[in-house]
Amino acid sequence: MFGLGMPELLVILVIILIIFGAGKLPDIGGALGKGIKNFKKATREAEETDKTSESKKD
Repeated sequence: MFGLGMPELLVILVIILIIFGAGKLPDIGGALGKGIKNFKKATREAEETDKTSESKKD
């Protein structure tokens, strides 16, 4: 995963905890999850649109 191992991920998590605090972590996680979900949805829709436009060319 992008060349990141467990030690690097733990360091990043500790830095995030220091910056945002434990109270904000669920909010950040929820927002990140929604962002990933929306990105996957947009990617899927773009692929479907691309397939539809390719079939119309034939």
